[in-house]
Amino acid sequence: MANDRPRFPSPRRGEIWTANLGDTGKRHWVVIVSIDPRNLSQNAETVLIVPFASRIAETPTTIVLQPGETGLPGPSCLRGHFITTLPKAMLVQRTPRSLSGLRMKQVSTLIRRAFDPDSI
Repeated sequence: MANDRPRFPSPRRGEIWTANLGDTGKRHWVVIVSIDPRNLSQNAETVLIVPFASRIAETPTTIVLQPGETGLPGPSCLRGHFITTLPKAMLVQRTPRSLSGLRMKQVSTLIRRAFDPDSI
């Protein structure tokens, strides 16, 4: 009996992807922030992401990243308070670069700070 389950992309934590967000059909860059056991499971149809923003805002819940680190065309920022769940089916293409383990720790701190302002 064939497996009728659809195959989803298998992103990894820290990877940068283009994704279809919202109704506009416009693609956005996102970073995968969920843990790999969830990301790689064919039973999990969603991942946790933080979208990149081109409008730079320096706040306690944002981090500014340069193109040399992300491979994106210009400076961008990640806003930890914009963490969201995204269906894997909305992931379009993985970019060649991923964020480092150190950067992902910083992103995790931003996310935590968004709901716990007393966190480090």
